Amino acid sequence: MLSTLGLRAGYGGKPVLQGLDLEVREGEIVAVIGRNGVGKSTLMKSLIGLVPAMDGSIVYRDKPVEHISPHRRARLGIGYVPQGRDVFPRLTVGENIAVGGMRAGGVTEADRRRVLGYFPILEERWSQRAGTMSGGQQQQLAIGRVLVANPSLILLDEPSEGIQPNIVQDIARIMVQLNKDTGVTIVLVEQNIDMIRAMAQRCYVMDKGRIVAELEREQLADGEAMRRHLAV
Repeated sequence: MLSTLGLRAGYGGKPVLQGLDLEVREGEIVAVIGRNGVGKSTLMKSLIGLVPAMDGSIVYRDKPVEHISPHRRARLGIGYVPQGRDVFPRLTVGENIAVGGMRAGGVTEADRRRVLGYFPILEERWSQRAGTMSGGQQQQLAIGRVLVANPSLILLDEPSEGIQPNIVQDIARIMVQLNKDTGVTIVLVEQNIDMIRAMAQRCYVMDKGRIVAELEREQLADGEAMRRHLAV
């Protein structure tokens, strides 16, 4: 579904990604891990188009997208949940969800019920301003805002950041169920070992802007190796 080849991207003409290669098959949940500052969030921003590619390719469903704008990538079916969530704080939950549905021409009742089925807290908070919600509730809203447009691929950047452990577990469980129910492909950048183990089917390890290792599901159970890769 998604691949990069020799991807170089960065800021101010200085590449952070140094010729990065990865491949994600349709229906997978794949994690990208590594120490802070190795380029994980830059990778996610490059995949959605917020950081332009300097060189190399990004191919989504056999279509080169490295020169396509972020909103056009969204229309192709790529959803992006940024680090820090970036909900619209002065808009209500319902209004945030409505913004997410604009790509698909609006939110149908079926779409709304589907999102609320996975994240029932959003129905309870439907008329509440997003900025007054807890971090865990905002993260569920950020995912729901993407989900309402029926993406084929969801990019999740640090979904556990600033969230209490029981909510992290809930989000991991929901995303795995969503993957089983719909076949949506998920790529997540994460530092939380428990969340990685709960969600990922395999894992890429980044260092200095490159992929340096690939871990299969059984290798994720090796706590010492995981901590070494994450420098925890």
